[in-house]
Amino acid sequence: MSTSTFVLPVSLALRLLTSAAPQNTATAPSQDPAPKSPATSSVKAAPPAVSKLSAAQQTTAGRLVGPALAEGHAYARLAELTDGVGPRLSGSESAEAAVQWALRSFQADGVKAWKEPVKVPRWVRGEEHGEILPSERTRGLPLALLALGGSAPTPPEGITAEVVEVNSLEELAALGDKVKGRVVFFNHTMAEAADYGRFAGLRGRGPAAAAKQGAVAALVRSLATASLRTPHTGATRFDEAGPRLPAAAVSVEDALTLHRMLQGGAVKVRLVLGCSELPEADSSNVVAEVRGREKPDEVVLLGAHLDSWDVGTGAHDDGAGVVMVMEAARLIAKLPQAPRRTVRVVLFMNEENGLRGGRAYAEAHAKELPRHVAAIEMDAGGGRPLGVSLHAGPGGEALLRPWMAPLEGLGAAEFLVGHATGADLSPMEPAHVPFVGVRVDSSRYFDVHHSMADTLDKVDPQDLSRSTAAVTWMAYALAEAPGTLARPTAPEADVTPPGKK
Repeated sequence: MSTSTFVLPVSLALRLLTSAAPQNTATAPSQDPAPKSPATSSVKAAPPAVSKLSAAQQTTAGRLVGPALAEGHAYARLAELTDGVGPRLSGSESAEAAVQWALRSFQADGVKAWKEPVKVPRWVRGEEHGEILPSERTRGLPLALLALGGSAPTPPEGITAEVVEVNSLEELAALGDKVKGRVVFFNHTMAEAADYGRFAGLRGRGPAAAAKQGAVAALVRSLATASLRTPHTGATRFDEAGPRLPAAAVSVEDALTLHRMLQGGAVKVRLVLGCSELPEADSSNVVAEVRGREKPDEVVLLGAHLDSWDVGTGAHDDGAGVVMVMEAARLIAKLPQAPRRTVRVVLFMNEENGLRGGRAYAEAHAKELPRHVAAIEMDAGGGRPLGVSLHAGPGGEALLRPWMAPLEGLGAAEFLVGHATGADLSPMEPAHVPFVGVRVDSSRYFDVHHSMADTLDKVDPQDLSRSTAAVTWMAYALAEAPGTLARPTAPEADVTPPGKK
């Protein structure tokens, strides 16, 4: 891949993008998965962005937006991560390989980078299969399933039991002792990205609740918006001193089959899960920064999580976010003059099944957080950019509006209603760090999220480059603007889904 400097004037970059970008029609922006808000996103009725950039600032915009669009560096780097390193579940050898890959990549970019220690859980998947047992109504059917992260194993011979279906935690509680000795099947009706927040609790908390009521195993319909009999995994949590049980996600098709068969009478399944919990492992966040020229102690943080699940190769979740923020640092580092403030990139470890990296960063940098003037997390896939959301004190839009013009050609110059935080940023909320969301189209994100299908081919190179350009420019704007965002006085509404904390 070429890494030669390629600079376009901002006007040419925007004309190029306008001709290439899909039309941003009146269709409402889709929901973003991280964090997942149950409310519908919408565009604020705000004045249009009006350029007040100086000639020098416009030249800088061209130096950042042009290469992000034209060089293809982000997609090439995503190929290195997904095809080269592969799945990166925290605690695994592949996760450590990803850490070393990130350090080498930052070094190649001329960006100072280092590791910061994180202790992470070490859960291993092992053997897994299941079946609906033969009965007078069926000859028996295999189940397409994936163990949930944190699941207990079955005995080597497996577990055989009747299935009881529930659609909510309240319905489970109402059954009381009736679930003893049974496999609890958590069904739901997720159909679009906005549904994730409604149903994620069934996966995150359902198995633990079923274990406390005496169930022997749990099955959860995959949290997915599309399926070709593809199960989607994810984390489930058990109380440290509470009972644990084997838990797996089943494909949407198999969930529908179970539901139909249960309408006609009793259904028995057999499950074999060979997962195991090993001792905690030593791992690392990867931190890199471009030092500010005037106010280096003031930090604009760009975050994404380096780990992924152990299925697929984590292209959308969260390889796309990783390469976006890495590319932002690379392009800003190449400018003739650094921005006023420091731009810091943090590649968090263990977002998927523990959030240890986010907590470790907040603890290690606690004294520094009051000087974090803004934080952006990219963990919503590699779709095209839609706009910007804020969680800050009064005056945030007014401060940023003059800087929005370079986002117009990207289709992202709107301020959006809704969340701005992310799971790995959430431990910083007590320090009242302002959060900025560079929102991307995530309407198809849950087609592949946490599944074998989350691979490089699902990421559109042009969409990735547009969102990379948006993140890069917004990071620079926050680092270069004369003023800073006012700090929020209250936490953002808790829209982070279970399993993302």
